[in-house]
Amino acid sequence: MPADLPEAPSFPTEPESADGLTEKVHERKLFGTFGGVFTPTLLTILGVIMYLREGWVIGNAGLLGGFGIILLAFGITACTGLAMSSITTNIRIGAGGAYAIISQSLGLEVGGSLGIPRYLSQALAITLYIFGFREGWRWVFPEHHAFLVDVVVFLLLWGIAYKSADLAIKTQYVIMAVIAASLVSIAVAAANGSMQYELTDVGLWGPFVGAPEDNFTGTNFWIVFAVFFPAATGIMAGANMSGDLKNPRRSIPIGTMAAIGVSLVIYLLLAYWLARSATPEELVSNYYVMIEKAYWGPAVVAGLFGATFSSALASMVGSARILQAMGEHGIVPRGKWLGELTGRGEPRNAMLATGVIVFLTLLLRDLNAIAPLITTFFLITYAMLNVVVLVEQGMGLVSFRPLLRVHWLIPALGLAGSVLAMFIINPVVSLLSVGVVLAFYGVLTRRRLDAPFEDVRSGLFVALAEWAAKRVVEMPTMQERAWKPNLLVPVEDPHELRGTFLIIQNIAYPKGSVKLLGLHAGQENGLADRLPRLTKAFRERGVFATSTVVANGASKHGDGGFADRLITGTQVLQGAFFRPNIVFLHAPQTPEREDAYGRVIAEAAEQNLGVLLYAPHPVAGVGQRRSINVWIRDRSPDWHLSWDIGNLDLSILTAYKLKRNWDAALRLITVVEDEAEMDKAREFMVRLTDLARIPDTAVVVAPGSFFDFIRIAPQADLNLFGLVPDPNFDFIRRMVQATHSTCLFVRDSGHESALA
Repeated sequence: MPADLPEAPSFPTEPESADGLTEKVHERKLFGTFGGVFTPTLLTILGVIMYLREGWVIGNAGLLGGFGIILLAFGITACTGLAMSSITTNIRIGAGGAYAIISQSLGLEVGGSLGIPRYLSQALAITLYIFGFREGWRWVFPEHHAFLVDVVVFLLLWGIAYKSADLAIKTQYVIMAVIAASLVSIAVAAANGSMQYELTDVGLWGPFVGAPEDNFTGTNFWIVFAVFFPAATGIMAGANMSGDLKNPRRSIPIGTMAAIGVSLVIYLLLAYWLARSATPEELVSNYYVMIEKAYWGPAVVAGLFGATFSSALASMVGSARILQAMGEHGIVPRGKWLGELTGRGEPRNAMLATGVIVFLTLLLRDLNAIAPLITTFFLITYAMLNVVVLVEQGMGLVSFRPLLRVHWLIPALGLAGSVLAMFIINPVVSLLSVGVVLAFYGVLTRRRLDAPFEDVRSGLFVALAEWAAKRVVEMPTMQERAWKPNLLVPVEDPHELRGTFLIIQNIAYPKGSVKLLGLHAGQENGLADRLPRLTKAFRERGVFATSTVVANGASKHGDGGFADRLITGTQVLQGAFFRPNIVFLHAPQTPEREDAYGRVIAEAAEQNLGVLLYAPHPVAGVGQRRSINVWIRDRSPDWHLSWDIGNLDLSILTAYKLKRNWDAALRLITVVEDEAEMDKAREFMVRLTDLARIPDTAVVVAPGSFFDFIRIAPQADLNLFGLVPDPNFDFIRRMVQATHSTCLFVRDSGHESALA
């Protein structure tokens, strides 16, 4: 295949560094959706509140009021879960769960300012779970010493988590069976007549009498909601395992949303069973009513023990992985030591540090006063996950193309619900929590952390306000994820744009821009007056456009000064803040203009500008705008994939933009001379479509000669080819004739990435 076609990428034969496409893979067991996400998330949600407080909630709020509280709580977490799922399908998430998601979007400073308090709150939550287990244990065995029970449970939890995540998940399978047995005991009770009260006898809206420890002095809907809401806050348990999953992009959305759905059904069914199995007086005064009304009470007691133990175990495993991820990025002191992993991928050092923190908090003996602080840190994390999705959606960056798209109302509702829940639970503690997060952010900002990945902050500052321009320029690695097509279009005669107006608009729409560069040879030809009308036409069609005019004398190169004026314009515009990143050229019609284009393309490479050379078919134009072919040259035998995919990024991004704006079908095509290379070529193409996040893309791999196949290739309205530094314009014209279509020849700038 000719060298003019885009260069094919290559797979690395050895694992790359942290900056590379693939992270170093440890010899460890990776988990799937069920074990790695669904199980820990479900078991964390089905916790002690379900067993000991759901009856109290129904007794106070009534059946419909209880349904409302359950649905509101799960609505907030479901919106957050969907938002988290969406952003997860847009990134290659590393270890750390929500910390990793937020860091990759808003930077390490924001991620760390939330990750540190979230880690500490999760460690403190382990202690609360241990205390809850101890209270249940001493209800059954009152003679056992409280501190001894705490220490034994802690050592068992920490030992399992320290050994391996695999052992922890296997332990959770056993606990899931125990909890399932407790629910079966309740179901058997229902089948055997425990639901003795008809719906007509059940209070639909409760009296809100309060709690026995307060002598039933009364309460209200929002206080009852505040008591119940922590039951629904276990949705991050699976996401915390992100670094230990086979396919986190798939497992986190499916596992999290499945766990939310299953647990919601269980809570609603239990609410219905409780309302019909006990009087409101029993429900509000007896926290153990579920145990007493079940067919076999000991099964429910075992489920209660299992729920608290599994929640503590999931938090122990997850919190150590958050600490390890923060250590790896230098967020916390002794980060290098904390960030180390064993040969099997276990964060033993982080687990050791977490164990020390949990044991020290056990010595405090009472953490009830800080329980609201723990919940509010969880809610701040939920709020920021929703903010991440809203920001990335609002900016409209090409790099934001999640495989799971959600309407902007979903993260907006999740954000509003999280903030509302924070201030319902405890306004003072919520303000304190926000202050702690801001303090951590201030400290981390001064440390100038160096992230091993890009984020979208540069695009965010540009979109928010002009005053952020300096900060955007100073930020490193700001181009690839914030990339948008900003076209520089040379214009000698405004009538020339009649044939290219639509294709330029379709490439730039909706978030790109067009800079019309008027060129004339010194004499006034009305360009300064006519170009503003063209920019207005672009703006009316949703594309931001500006114009300027460059005048110059004749050129010694015999091209009328075209190349000199265009090169001068590109050099001047490189000093602008919103500078172009692509030069759009119409195929030349004369040998003199071909020579000029060679100089322009060479200068574009010097200035890190991409090039789009538009070669229209004289009859077909862009046809029906329903199909696009992207041609990739034969790279046999080197069909390996890495971050550097050669002269192919701009082709894929341009094709993706046109596919979206045209609602067109997209094909990737390559022709290999050696049939033995076809399987490797196909594997490369399929993986490329996955990593580039361009689903529903057809892949065509054909054997034989490129010039033989081009004449029988699948017909398309537009064909994209690579453009070499010194183009052969006879080849360009030949491709237009051979494909019977308009062709676009593309040269990367080196600052765009289809994999970002």
